[in-house]
This record gives sequence, C-alpha cells and structure tokens, in this order.
Amino acid sequence: MKLIQAITFVMLPLMGAEIPTVRLESTFVAVTPILTPSIPSPASLGSLITWTASLPNPKNEKLWYRFIVRSYDQGHRVSKDFGPENTFKWSPVEREGTYMVEVTVRNLATGQQSETIVPYTVTSNVTAGKPVIKPTAHPLVFLYSAPPCPADNSIVVYFLNPKTGIMQNTPAKPCDGLFSVNFYIAGLRGSTPYYVRHHLESKGVITEGPLLTLTSGEVPGDVPVTGISGHSEDTSQVLLAGSLFTKFVATDMGGNPIWYYPDSMLFLTRPQPGGFFFGVDENQKGDQSKQILREFDLAGVTVLETNAARVNEQLIKMGKRQISGFHHEARRTSDGRIIVLATVEQIMSDVQGPGPMNIVGDMIIALNEDLEVVWTWDAFDHLDVRRMATQFDICTPNTCPPLFLSKTGNDWLHGNALSETPDGDLLYSARSQDWVIKINYGHGYGTGKVEWRLGKDGDFTMVSSVQNPWFSHQHDPEFEDDGMLSLFDNGNLRKDSDAMANSRGQVLKLDEASRTVQLVLNADLGYYSFALGSAQKLENENYSFGAGFRPDGTGVSVEVDSNGSTVFSAESSAPQYRTFRMKDLYTP
Repeated sequence: MKLIQAITFVMLPLMGAEIPTVRLESTFVAVTPILTPSIPSPASLGSLITWTASLPNPKNEKLWYRFIVRSYDQGHRVSKDFGPENTFKWSPVEREGTYMVEVTVRNLATGQQSETIVPYTVTSNVTAGKPVIKPTAHPLVFLYSAPPCPADNSIVVYFLNPKTGIMQNTPAKPCDGLFSVNFYIAGLRGSTPYYVRHHLESKGVITEGPLLTLTSGEVPGDVPVTGISGHSEDTSQVLLAGSLFTKFVATDMGGNPIWYYPDSMLFLTRPQPGGFFFGVDENQKGDQSKQILREFDLAGVTVLETNAARVNEQLIKMGKRQISGFHHEARRTSDGRIIVLATVEQIMSDVQGPGPMNIVGDMIIALNEDLEVVWTWDAFDHLDVRRMATQFDICTPNTCPPLFLSKTGNDWLHGNALSETPDGDLLYSARSQDWVIKINYGHGYGTGKVEWRLGKDGDFTMVSSVQNPWFSHQHDPEFEDDGMLSLFDNGNLRKDSDAMANSRGQVLKLDEASRTVQLVLNADLGYYSFALGSAQKLENENYSFGAGFRPDGTGVSVEVDSNGSTVFSAESSAPQYRTFRMKDLYTP
C-alpha cells in the first residue's frame, strides 16, 4: 500500500527561477497525470491559457478531472470541480506572480485518484513603469494594467467615447505597493475609439495617468437587436438581457450593444458585483455531468464551474435525494454562499393521478466557495405533493430541465427564482403553484421550514379592490430596499378566463404578522408574456419589468412610474429570461 507523501510548498520570488513540476500520488494510485498549458510559462496577465490533463498509457477507463488554482495570498480555489472534461481555461487578470495549477484525476470505477501540481509564472503587462492596455479574447473587453502604487492609495480607470462624450469608469481598486493594478474595461460600443486614463487617489489628491487609446472590436452579427422607445430619468447606463437561444447581451440605454457572452449557455441568472455573472446550462442529450453551474467574468472566462453529477456525489453522502440538473437560478447570498435551484424527480403512485407518475420537484442547494454542498432544501420534504400544478403543467424536453426517470412528468412546482429576505431567509418562486414561498434559511443555518406561502389559496389575505389581484405563474419576486416585494405577474390564470388579459408588474406590501398584503402597484404592461419575466426597483423610484416571452417569440423591458404608466421600453428580437438595469457592467 502506497502512502501519500506530504510536501510543503515555499513560494519563490515573483520573477524567480523556474520551479520543477511537483506530482503528488494519492493512496493506491501508481499512474500520475500530466498537466500541460497551451502557453508555456511565463505568460503575461490576461493571457488565455488552456490546461490539458492526460494520463500515460490510458486504458479507456472513465476518468474525472478537478482543477484548482493556488496563489500565495488567496490560498487555493476550486475553479472547475470533478467532471469528465480534461481541459480547463484560465486567464489570470488580478496580479502577476507564481501560481500553482493542480489537477486531480479520479478513476470512477475504482475510486483511485492522483494529483499533479504545476507552477506557472504570470508576468506584469506594465512596461517601463507605464500603464498598458491589452486586448482580451473578447472584442469588447480590454485589460488595463496600471503600475504598482503606494499602499493606502487607490486607482480608478476612466474611458471616454469621443463621439458621444459619454464617460465611463471602472470601480476603484486599492494599491499595495508591490503589484500592478489591473482592470477589465467593459461597456464599449463596437468598432469605436476610446480615450483611457487612470486616476490615482492619495488622501483626496488625484494624480492623472497618461492618456491612452483603444479601438474596440466588432460586434458579431448574431447578437439580438434592441429597439428603444421613450426616455428614462434613471441613472442606469446598461440594460443586460439574458437572451434565450442566442447570446446574452448588454446594451446602453440607446439600444447599442456594448457586451455579450461569447459562449453558449441557457440561462443568465444574475450579475454579481465586480463584473461577474452566474449562469446554468441544461443539456437535454447529456447525463448529469453535462448539467452545468458556472460563474464567468466580463471576458467570458469561467472562474467557477461544477455539475449535477458532482453535486450528486455529495448529496448521496449526506443521505439526500439526487438531482437531475440545475435550472433558473444561481446567485450569491449575503453570507458568501452560492444558492442554486435544481430538479428532483420522484416516481410516486396515486398522488397526482391514478397509478405511477414522475413528479418533478425542486431542491435548493447552497454551496461554499469550494463548491461543496453545505445546505439543502428539498420540496418533497416540505410541501404537499398532492397539490397539483394549477394549470396541470407537464414537463417535456423543451419546457423543463432534462428528465432521467421518464420522458415526461408532472411539472409540480417549476421553481424559477430565489432571493434572500431582509431577515436572512429565502424567497422561492413556485410558478406552477402560483405561490411565493418563504423558507427558513437562517443565513445558511435554518431548518428549511416553510414560513408562509404568498398567493391565491396561500397564507395571506389580499387587501385590494382590484379585480383578480393575485399573480399567477409569476417570476422574479424579491424584497426591495423599502421592504416592498416586487414581481412580474405573467397572468396565465387570468389569460385562461380573459383572452385580452396582459401581464402585470406588481409591488406588494406585506404584513407578515397579520398575514395581510396590499397591492401598491399593479401596472398593466400592455403585453402578455406566457413565460419568463423580471422585476426591479430603479434608483428614480420607478420599476422595470421584463415581459420575457411574448407570443411572437420576442421580449420587452418596460419602465413604469408610480402610476403604472410606461415611460421607457426596450424591445428585443429574442426572448429574454431576465433583464437587469445596471449602473455599469461592474455594478448590479
């Protein structure tokens, strides 16, 4: 029996000598993987490096690979958790130095695994103490590298479109006196020149860097087209759309494309601070290892990724049900965890009709920064499975995530949103139940108890003179900063009885103690969206609602004032899962 060898790493100086590759062999394993970068070390910041893992003399065994990047100041981080792909794309953009890139290869049949760690040196782009602008693989995103600056100072990069006079800026970053300070420049119109310079702030005194220029690349022809009408007084500069079946796209408030996601993914779920985004992908022809949860940056480079098969390994050890895939929601909570919605299938007899039936439910999963499962909530344990979907919705390959127990199933819940409540619990939107459900999350330590169900036949009494005040098949409920709850009311049940009914934007005032709710805003948006949708309060106190999937296959984002009157709209040639109004691409 072979023992695991303990090795201590000592980080060498940033530009020091080459470090020999270190290979670690785990218990019972005799074959060590080879890990090869597409660009030999060293490479400059912003380089896109593809790492490929291989085993000598492979025996057609089923292998899984996990990739971890280690830096001297941030410890290790799982970048791509165990899965069947033996490649990993990495683009270091924060700082120069020596990194350790690790791959662990596991034989699924035997459980044996082995590791290899390869040191890799990343060099600064700064030349002769002067800033440098470097293109990335994304034609609308550039990397700006400023020289090291004294600790306690900070840097912001400004970029100006001379044709429009519009000035934009990155968030500020602190200096540490040792490393270059690096920024993605994003939010650029295609094929356009820009002036760029940084501002160094020291105790309130601003020192300007040299004036540099860049010219953005071309926008691809398959980016959805956006048409604008009206005028918004809001401070938003960006409209981000999670377009379906095509590229996710961001436009300025004139409808001009300024960013897109270059890869393929079904749902853009949420933007995150600093220019990061969560998405989930459903592969109808793939197994659970092909159902993906991913976080990526402005250049489209993946920074975190896991899959449903890897999560199932952990759920099995915890004694939980397995999931079929991820869907509709992934985002961070205030405790730094990642919460994601996942599908759970159960064959049950005489519950939602005679005989056995595949009932499709939901699980909420919380992951830590190493993509480890730390909390779960399973609807089969907390909700009445005998209460069928209000429109008897059925899952088919085109309407639900992939199913593995049967070709179709009862779409019992069709969860489509998660958000955090002000008191640290979760709001869960169950479209097929026409309910918004509060779940005891307790900042990651809750019991999962259902605190209440909001909606028709739920736990609240509606106080309103409006005919048919309750929402149905709703999307994107979330408490706003004033304690009001906003959501998009698709109105599928109203449409059943009134062919002229439109979708609505609603704002609700909840009294949780008395279990009463008042309808504060009930805006007829002028369109019917049978699926998809979003809701958001803006800084000017107006609301933006996304009617994501109109009958003609297009989407529209509508801004309404306090009276429910439309003041601005942006129509897209593609359906939109969600739309987000943003100050810039760095700030949700």
